[in-house]
Amino acid sequence: MSNRLIGETSPYLLQHADDPVDWYPWGEEAFEKARAEDKPVFLSIGYSACHWCHVMARESFRDETIAALLNADFVSVKVDREERPDVDNLYMTACQAMTGSGGWPLSLFLTPDKKPFFAGTYLPKTARYGMPGFCELLSAITAAWTNERERLLRSADMLLKALATTDAKAPAPNGDLLSRARAAFSNRFDAAYGGFGPAPKFPAPQNLLFLLQQYEKHGDAQALHMAAFTLERMAAGGIFDQIGGGFCRYSTDRRFLVPHFEKMLYDNALLILAYSKAYELTGTRSFLDTAEQTAAYLLREMRSDDGGFYCAQDADSEGEEGRYYLFTPQEVETVLGKEAGAAFNAFYEITDAGNFEGKNIPNRLRRAETGERFRAERQKLLAYRRERMSLKTDKKQLTCWNALAIAGLCALYRVSGKEAYLRAAAETYGFLRKKLMRGEMLFASVKDGKTGSRAFLDDHAGLALAALSLYDATLDLEYLKTAAFRAKTAIDLFFDHGEGGFFFSGRENEALPIRTKEVYDGALPCGNSVMTYVLARLSVLAPDRAREEVFRKEIGFMKRHAAATLMGAGMFLLALSDAEEPPMKVVAVEAGEDAGMLPLAVPLGANVRMLDRETDEYPLKNGAKTYYVCRSFTCLPPENAWKKEWSKKPEATR
Repeated sequence: MSNRLIGETSPYLLQHADDPVDWYPWGEEAFEKARAEDKPVFLSIGYSACHWCHVMARESFRDETIAALLNADFVSVKVDREERPDVDNLYMTACQAMTGSGGWPLSLFLTPDKKPFFAGTYLPKTARYGMPGFCELLSAITAAWTNERERLLRSADMLLKALATTDAKAPAPNGDLLSRARAAFSNRFDAAYGGFGPAPKFPAPQNLLFLLQQYEKHGDAQALHMAAFTLERMAAGGIFDQIGGGFCRYSTDRRFLVPHFEKMLYDNALLILAYSKAYELTGTRSFLDTAEQTAAYLLREMRSDDGGFYCAQDADSEGEEGRYYLFTPQEVETVLGKEAGAAFNAFYEITDAGNFEGKNIPNRLRRAETGERFRAERQKLLAYRRERMSLKTDKKQLTCWNALAIAGLCALYRVSGKEAYLRAAAETYGFLRKKLMRGEMLFASVKDGKTGSRAFLDDHAGLALAALSLYDATLDLEYLKTAAFRAKTAIDLFFDHGEGGFFFSGRENEALPIRTKEVYDGALPCGNSVMTYVLARLSVLAPDRAREEVFRKEIGFMKRHAAATLMGAGMFLLALSDAEEPPMKVVAVEAGEDAGMLPLAVPLGANVRMLDRETDEYPLKNGAKTYYVCRSFTCLPPENAWKKEWSKKPEATR
């Protein structure tokens, strides 16, 4: 028999609709039941592509004994973290405060008024891995709720009070954050294998973009090496799908060989940005090839007919992690023929011994070549792989993640000159306008035509970034107006004018026990980082006195938090650098029939203004289209044509 999740549209919730656990979706019905029956709430948060969520589901949520305990003594609530990022954000923050770590599945016990008093992540059915068994834990929580409730309630109140006052505790930053950040990355750089720190290694494209920016502005050779070497190693490893393109969520090992096999839209969108920027700065063709293969994957497998992108593809296939991606030498030779198959196996390290549970993750970590000569063979293996078994796709569509895809596609258009990428970006923007906006209202998600919650900070910030990216690519002022409007809306709904910073949830969202502010980048940039970047760009492109005041306060707020964990602030550091060390500024003055886009040679990240007529400040030269360019605090003489030296790459220095 199905439980209450059967009426939901979230693929993750529907995965649990046939569990024997009497699940409730997040909502007042569940908490009213908990109050009426005087029971604690068990809250489980996850997402459809999460491997360990599947493991806990098989071990515990489909187990009749566990289900009986949950149904008797708790009210059980399931949440899709992608559909309700506000709920996930609050309780992940609580989990990290209580345990020092976080992750999914996220498992919490709450009072009927939504206050957390115990938190964890994956919990095995019986004690192992140094973790308590879920069965024993349920009995212990029930006993504590009965016999020690006052202690639980006090600890819950103290935790929420501490979380609500973290803003005021952030110290003033010391020293130059940008130079300190470059040093922090250098100290953690893995010179042997790329990336930063030990495994697991997440791509964190915003950090790589910051390092590339520091090379672009200062000729910092070490910053370029760290970013470029990491991008090369990731593209050669198993974290990159050598057959079908696109990146998995993270590498479980130091070498980028063995991935956590789920693929997320946001990773791939941001990595297209990073590889595009690396190609722009270095001219290294393999960076462009990787960006294009990643875009091809998204456009082929993650996009709906109406232009919107789906969330994720599952790590598991037919109940096994990564099975979809693995090959044996015999399989390859059967598909390609003995001679071609043997050459392919040798190049991509596909052996009888295997490199993952007896099978093989194709990789070229020992090769200097990119494998372009195997393009036809990869296409054959891709077709074979898709026929061999299916890969589950979460077809929920999120505003924020689609916005990041727009930004990535616009960057790829600008470095490749291929208009198909710009068309795809514009179509996705049209999808957002049609499916996730009603007038001025913005929604966070849509699935099967049903919109989810009102948009959160990340959605408004992401959409502003997407609009700026489309403006950069087209110089269509409507996109710039949209970016300014979204920034104003975000300020109205989310900004804390007292302490500074943007709350994750706004005035239009459900009221939770406290409002949190995300201040550190995780796998994707936090809303405060993206908003800082958006405000930095708008301060040049569309100056506004009221918005400028918010921008100054936001910079100060984020500086205090970024100073504590500089490697978790890559997107903010990009914005801070642009605020303190302005990027190239271009004013293009049109002359009647001479209207049109700027040359693609204009660097990514440059601030470009288009004037449809001359002004006293910006007169036409020789009566024709005129470019005014300023960089490195110096303005160059106006010219009628874009000059090659304006786009010249920096000289690397130490």
